[in-house]
Amino acid sequence: MSSSTNASLAVATLGTPRIGPRRELKLALESFWSGASNEQAMIETGIGLRAANWARQKQLGVTVIPSNDFSFYDQLLDTAVMVGAIPDAYGWKGGAVPLATYFAMARGADGDAHDEACDHAHHSSGVPALEMTKWFDTNYHYMVPELKKDQRFTLASRKPIEEYEEAGALGYHTRPVLVGPVTFLKLAKSKDTGFDPLSLLDRLLPVYVEVLRELAKSGADWVQVDEPCMVLDLDETAQKALQQAYAAFAREVPQIRIMLASYFGALGGNRDIAFALPVAGLHLDLVRAPEQLDEVARIADDCVISLGVIDGRNIWRTDLTKVLDRIEPVIASIGKERVQIAPSCSLLHVPIDLGLESNIDPEVKSWLAFSIQKIEELAVLAAATGRGRECAEQAIEASDAAALARKTSPRIHDPKVTQRLGGIDDAMRRRASPFGERAVTQHRRFKLPSFPTTTIGSFPQTTEIRKARAAHAKGELSDLGYKTFLQNQTKRAVRWQETVGLDVLVHGEFERNDMVQYFGEQLSGFAFTENAWVQSYGSRYVRPPILFGDVSRPVPMTVEWWQYAQSLTEKPMKAMLTGPVTILNWSFVRDDIPRSEASRQIALAIRDEVADLEAAGAGMIQIDEAALREGLPLRKTEWKIYLDWAVDSFRICSSGVRDETQIHTHMCYSEFNDIIDAIGAMDADVISIETSRSKMELLDAFRNYRYPNEIGPGVYDIHSPRIPEVGEMTELLKLARQRLSDAQLWINPDCGLKTRKWEEVKPALANMVSAARDLRALA
Repeated sequence: MSSSTNASLAVATLGTPRIGPRRELKLALESFWSGASNEQAMIETGIGLRAANWARQKQLGVTVIPSNDFSFYDQLLDTAVMVGAIPDAYGWKGGAVPLATYFAMARGADGDAHDEACDHAHHSSGVPALEMTKWFDTNYHYMVPELKKDQRFTLASRKPIEEYEEAGALGYHTRPVLVGPVTFLKLAKSKDTGFDPLSLLDRLLPVYVEVLRELAKSGADWVQVDEPCMVLDLDETAQKALQQAYAAFAREVPQIRIMLASYFGALGGNRDIAFALPVAGLHLDLVRAPEQLDEVARIADDCVISLGVIDGRNIWRTDLTKVLDRIEPVIASIGKERVQIAPSCSLLHVPIDLGLESNIDPEVKSWLAFSIQKIEELAVLAAATGRGRECAEQAIEASDAAALARKTSPRIHDPKVTQRLGGIDDAMRRRASPFGERAVTQHRRFKLPSFPTTTIGSFPQTTEIRKARAAHAKGELSDLGYKTFLQNQTKRAVRWQETVGLDVLVHGEFERNDMVQYFGEQLSGFAFTENAWVQSYGSRYVRPPILFGDVSRPVPMTVEWWQYAQSLTEKPMKAMLTGPVTILNWSFVRDDIPRSEASRQIALAIRDEVADLEAAGAGMIQIDEAALREGLPLRKTEWKIYLDWAVDSFRICSSGVRDETQIHTHMCYSEFNDIIDAIGAMDADVISIETSRSKMELLDAFRNYRYPNEIGPGVYDIHSPRIPEVGEMTELLKLARQRLSDAQLWINPDCGLKTRKWEEVKPALANMVSAARDLRALA
């Protein structure tokens, strides 16, 4: 038997978390943005993180190590910069793209920063950031490339080549990762009406060919090209674009072998196209689409197949025996030399190391695997399939024991929750009266002016607040001392809101660490981590709760803080809750029951909280469903099933109140056309939405639908540090009035303000209130 026959299979990761085990990237970015450190210090942090990632993967047995999976902000933004797709507003005149321009596209920039990005041209009003939206159906956000009809592309960043060479200098032969040209164009947008960015493929491909040639000159033999758009419902034009692009690469750069990666679902109707493309390798997501394993025999005999068998998007330990039973027959039939073992997608979407968790419940911890542990699982699978299960016997036995323990644990199932789910009836899903009747009652109760102003809920989580929370967690600040501190923060926020003239107030959420974690910590069935951070966007990281068992609410969660805040003012004080679908979609969710069942369990818990708030006197209760759209399946044929149970969950938690109680909800980053029927079915009295970056274009969906309820379109982008002027907000509101009636309109920011600074928030909200007053004068 040859040595290759006894060798482990190749192990690939597709990409790894870029943020650092201790959030080193976040600290470096925010230090640079604040002026506390210089650009070189930030760059050196990136160099260190990349080196550590490569070394870690090598040590863990990865044989196909990626490069160019690192980014200072976002991989789509990196790609836009690579191909020179810089909108005119950012003042780029060619040549290397400076970091000031890069971060202006990511975050916006005030006048001074914009002047630096634009080679000191005079632009006193600054520039907004690119639009941001969800990366497929994940919790990661990307910056939306903005293209135009006469777009020209040029190689403006050699980042993929430079990082490949950087790895090589350290002794690592890597497989560079690129976002594919068809996915890049499919995810881009244009302000030119009716223009399809995909028509720019002919102009874009020469830049990709140049990058591939440069990589080949530097010694690269394989390049991973990510085309997750292949799991979407592609039309004939997009399918032909794939054929054109990969035929061009095969013709123009035959020395580069391409691993074409699809993930987040099945190839579906694109399968035959994908299988026939002239590429050297094809990656399949066998977690989201396990049925694809049965089709690999149809792939060309000279094509390497990357089997995505470890879940790259969830944190559950893999049942190694179950996976081996599935893949061993297939590997035997096609040959070991053609197979790579990989996660379903890049490990960007999971935390880095379970070993950093010291306080999580030991039983729950034994069921989990983060990025490092998943790479270890990949190595075990590669060894077992390459050299036989006996060489990995101990690891496989440990996996078997963990799978059995989780399945049989009494902590997973609560008979009381099951019984209550069975008692849900239609009456629990309906408000007592239609919106038109409720609106009259609510207007009579609150007596608000036209175009009422409010915020979405949170106010800045300052360094002082974070230090107090940390001191309390360490026992250095007593419960009473911490509560007094938070009350003082709340009081100051309420007083300031009254002073600036907001019509409907919020308490600021200073007691909350995160809009999902705060609730999960008070619900049964959830576990929490200390260091399990994942990137949401840029330097914004989150620690998703781990939903491992049945959910119920032991005690009220928010009533006391709402009562305290309302006692400070005569103005309406919104009570703030996170909705069941958002809690679900922003958590790592158990995989042993349908998501719909878990969502309804959470909905019943939130319904109890809504009832207690109303009984305590709350007249406005906001139930945020910021993440409802992002849970939408990628295939349209599956949308109705998801939206039916998502809307049902919202109605279960929100419909038990009287007509006079006004239910608000909030959504962000959404293409509302996709879900406008579901939004209407939710029947919230007021919905606030992100619209500022779209220049109110997102309201077209509501206008076309003839949405009857009230809407608060966001009038300034809270993801950027810039402070919009009154006139800018007034212009946005004029655009809103072209789409909605005055009676429908509320005025608010795009989203919560916890990530901003008070010196940004105060003038921005003051300008927002002024814009509302100006609008009332015109109406």
